[in-house]
Amino acid sequence: MAVHKYRIGQLVAFAPSRQSMPASSREYKVLRLMPPENGQFQYRIKSIAETYERTALEKELSLRT
Repeated sequence: MAVHKYRIGQLVAFAPSRQSMPASSREYKVLRLMPPENGQFQYRIKSIAETYERTALEKELSLRT
């Protein structure tokens, strides 16, 4: 059984593959784990620089260094 790569509360870097809404920050916090879409896990993430949450695919996230 596949599992999410990141966990709630973890800080991640976000590099959106969609250009419709560019990221205002590179550091985001994982808020919720969501079910997969087209075989890719999804996450709800939020940056302290933004007032709203985003949905991100696992392939758009990486560990914050």
